[in-house]
Amino acid sequence: MATTDKPLDGRIAVVTGASRGIGRAAALALARAGAHVVAVARTQGALEELDDAIRAAGSSATLVPLDLTDYDALDRLGAGLYERWKRVDVVVGNAGILGNLMPLGHVTPKVWSQVMDINVTANWRLLRSLDPLLRMSDAGRAIFVTSGAAQKCKAYWGPYSVSKAALDALVRTYAAETATTNVRAMLLNPGPLRTSMRRAAMPGEDPETLKTPEDLAPHVVRLASPDWSESGKIYDFPSDRVLTPQMAS
Repeated sequence: MATTDKPLDGRIAVVTGASRGIGRAAALALARAGAHVVAVARTQGALEELDDAIRAAGSSATLVPLDLTDYDALDRLGAGLYERWKRVDVVVGNAGILGNLMPLGHVTPKVWSQVMDINVTANWRLLRSLDPLLRMSDAGRAIFVTSGAAQKCKAYWGPYSVSKAALDALVRTYAAETATTNVRAMLLNPGPLRTSMRRAAMPGEDPETLKTPEDLAPHVVRLASPDWSESGKIYDFPSDRVLTPQMAS
């Protein structure tokens, strides 16, 4: 039974991009809150380090070394989780890539496809695979990491901005489709954090001025909890507010 210090006791939580940054911090926080974490990432070694940290925290994990563009493997993930647990309680779709910062006319088709494949299509395939399992939970929670870039549409951020805008539409659509179920789907805007992606995007920035993924992680636990009731909205970490996306008239 869940307690105040273990609000996710007995829950099954899938986290993508779990080997570093936001994903690693989220996976650890979910594990400390009592969840069994299914940690998905490409790097076996980093997953094993995460597993050691989760065990040290008194919890357990299942490691899934997987490239998210291996869509057949995402289908197998859903099938495997169904065989083992018959449900998934939490999905944290965190994995994403920045692509190249350059004018749209200079972006190569290869880079465009890479960004869309990971930031959009992989998240749709993840949802497609795990949707039946989320619906089998008494309180399915789907959390996807978005960005202010989806609305700001700054010069040279084209592929990333477009992909995050598409992700926002994907998650909001899923929220509408699950409105009468026990599933809640939220977007999570972390804002500027001390991550490798932020460092690549803003190389001149002093990382010590930024909050860390560990600062964000408790809010992931809050969104993943059975008592979270909002859906189809954005939790904005910089302002600590739940925002309703602007609807087109």
